[in-house]
Amino acid sequence: MRNSIRRTAAITGAVLLTTLSGCAGNSGKNSMTLMLDVAYLPKHAPFISAVKRGFFKAEGIDLTVMPGSGSTNTVTSVVTGKVDAGWADFGATVTAQGRGAKVKQVNLLQARSAYAVVGLAGTGINKWSDLRGKTVATEGGGAMAAMWPFAMHKLGLKQGDVNVVSAASASKIPGLLAGQWDANLALYVSDQPAIDALGRKAVVLKWSDLGIDLYGNGIVVSDEKLKNDPDQVRRFNRAMQKGFLWACQHPTDAAKDFQKEVSGYQTDTITLAIRAQCGLNWSTGKSANQYGAMDDAGARKTIDVARKFLGLNPKSNLTPQDVYSNSYLTPLHPNQTIQAP
Repeated sequence: MRNSIRRTAAITGAVLLTTLSGCAGNSGKNSMTLMLDVAYLPKHAPFISAVKRGFFKAEGIDLTVMPGSGSTNTVTSVVTGKVDAGWADFGATVTAQGRGAKVKQVNLLQARSAYAVVGLAGTGINKWSDLRGKTVATEGGGAMAAMWPFAMHKLGLKQGDVNVVSAASASKIPGLLAGQWDANLALYVSDQPAIDALGRKAVVLKWSDLGIDLYGNGIVVSDEKLKNDPDQVRRFNRAMQKGFLWACQHPTDAAKDFQKEVSGYQTDTITLAIRAQCGLNWSTGKSANQYGAMDDAGARKTIDVARKFLGLNPKSNLTPQDVYSNSYLTPLHPNQTIQAP
């Protein structure tokens, strides 16, 4: 078996590209590819541990993990068959499905979204009310930019109370550090550790605290893959769930796995990201305490938000059954101790 991790690390402008090969090769039948949501970040450490600690090997899968360039592109890569599976934002998946993408969410590894306003300690933003009159930066076409009016409404603010500027993803943290703006709309599991790695302390205001508590990222697989090889998807899900929870239970060891593949991050920064990531494992709805499982209420909430803010046709007849399936999953539970193979 060969397990490969292709990694790209963008650390303060530097880019690293290397490849890791594990065991001997195998037939294509048991090979799979997984595209992440973005380039390698410490939050992805559980994926690397799942491969390096042999969870996929135990299921007879030769997995190649590769970086992504945004959830929408990851979903497209699954639709077109470029990769077998993707780790993508639930909302981005729903929006793509509304446009005809034949895919499903089959394993909700991140049951709650990491949407947040992220600022710097000591710069005057400590709570939501401090945002009035401030400037926040976001990618122009991102989901958070589209949903920002919803967050403003929850805050009781009106247009103009907070100035919003567009910034490329790579320039958001440098611009924040340089004082070009006061905060970023960002996934805190990504930006908080990145700021920590640069020797600064982040202030995180979570959208979930405003009642905007949506599903986060899950595993996306094409309908064709589900039809043609459902057993492989089930084995993939078993390996992914156990590997992910193993990393959550062993953050320091998972950080060491990550450091062997991606340079430039201190152990404390990586464990900070892992703990933040793992804090989003469990949902609060009907499927709470069933790791990876989704339910109709959670899916419907995202569909409704997608209709209002994310470009899903308001007349779309998309249903929860179109969006997700738990049929390829055996949920794990919070108190289960995971042993590496």
